[in-house]
Amino acid sequence: MKIILASNNKGKLREMRELLGELGIEVLSQREAGFDIEVEETGTTFEENSYLKASAITALSGLPAVADDSGLMVDHLGGEPGVYSARYTGNHEDSDIDRYMYLLKKMEGVTDRRAKFVSAVCCTFPNGDVIRTRGECHGNILYSPVGEHGFGYDPIFGPDCSEGSMAQLTDEEKNAISHRGKAVREFIEKLREYYADK
Repeated sequence: MKIILASNNKGKLREMRELLGELGIEVLSQREAGFDIEVEETGTTFEENSYLKASAITALSGLPAVADDSGLMVDHLGGEPGVYSARYTGNHEDSDIDRYMYLLKKMEGVTDRRAKFVSAVCCTFPNGDVIRTRGECHGNILYSPVGEHGFGYDPIFGPDCSEGSMAQLTDEEKNAISHRGKAVREFIEKLREYYADK
């Protein structure tokens, strides 16, 4: 079975392939499926944005599509960057480093460094059916970036269940505790139930 990932993010594609591979599902990026589009994320929640992305690709392809909208929410900043995590600096072309250094600048002198990563996964089907899941990973914003793995804000996020940063974990370790890992594992269970009922 094929599912299109409504994204061209290489990090997300790698993680989705690892997590969905156990079901024998072939995950294609939208570019691999022939759709080089950027769906406008006009939602105010992760759930709304993941639905917008997945449903757009299903409408174009006639195939099931799965989207993850995820980001970092920092308590002291009132939940920022939230749904704007990928464009927090105001420029979508800025690098991950630009974004997390901008956040660290806003956190200078702040002692309350509680934060969480959130992932909302949505899968849409050509018949109109929808599967939704959500995962969270709680932790703290570090004072400086550490680690070479992962992507996004991983180098400045210290998960509660780990000594260092998310960027110091192997892919396997990260998938076991991450927001996306949790959301996708729940999605896998719901997908199994969905196809068992067919």
